[in-house]
Amino acid sequence: MNITLRITDRRDNSFEVEVPTDMGLNLMQVIRAYEFEPEGTVGVCGGVAMCSTCQCYIENDVKVPERKELEAATLSRLQHVKPNSRLGCQIPITKDLEGLEIALAPMI
Repeated sequence: MNITLRITDRRDNSFEVEVPTDMGLNLMQVIRAYEFEPEGTVGVCGGVAMCSTCQCYIENDVKVPERKELEAATLSRLQHVKPNSRLGCQIPITKDLEGLEIALAPMI
């Protein structure tokens, strides 16, 4: 099954993409796969919630999984953090994300 996401890159370009839910992907991997940002600028830590390169803002009311301790700790030390900030690597792609809209946070 595929879901549709809307992703806004760091240059304010918005893209609607279809993403499979059966591949075990997370949001950071989707951003990298579609090459919305230059190589080496998203997911620098490999998806273990230790860097800020996949920080994004949840732009609509689609429910995403709760933040875990490590993600909250990483976000607490970053710039450009908002109440709707998340690390894309910590959001697994599931059918529940249908219609999710995100915007990538600025690079520091």
